[in-house]
Amino acid sequence: MPKLNPLMIAPPLIFAGFVALAAVGMYRDDPDALPSTLIGQQSPGVPEKSLPGFDPATPEMLASGQVTIVNFWASWCPPCRAEHPKLLEMQARGIPVVGINFKDAEGTATKYLTDDGNPFIGVGFDPRGRTAIDWGVTAPPETFILSGDGTVLFRYAGPLIGSDYEQRFVPALRAARGQ
Repeated sequence: MPKLNPLMIAPPLIFAGFVALAAVGMYRDDPDALPSTLIGQQSPGVPEKSLPGFDPATPEMLASGQVTIVNFWASWCPPCRAEHPKLLEMQARGIPVVGINFKDAEGTATKYLTDDGNPFIGVGFDPRGRTAIDWGVTAPPETFILSGDGTVLFRYAGPLIGSDYEQRFVPALRAARGQ
């Protein structure tokens, strides 16, 4: 009987392993969701530095007694620009939104808010992205819903536009606000 070469068995076993991993990934509850370890925990802090010319973001804003939105954005980010009207709309409806500008240039960020409107009750400036790391932000825009005591209730990665926004973010915000 001929001896089997282990190198002949390895490729089918590796392929079977990849198929098993793909099957597990496809049958998760929500394969598109990016889980956050912050859900149910106290929110991390805000940058000590603020964007010049705007009210600073403060820790008190995150635990103000009312549901608050924290939005990580950058002026160089096209999806951030696309969601900007929704943030202005939230501001007009009285929903407090704290903005954290990160990995951006001070001048362009200031010009952007001056030209397009400032939807934020406070603006933190995080040019090196240190605060974003604490929050687990992977890329702008990312938005968090906080309870009145500053507990993270929901994380939304991507721009606040389209059907995904309508089907996931809006219901989470309504639930947080008791509507």
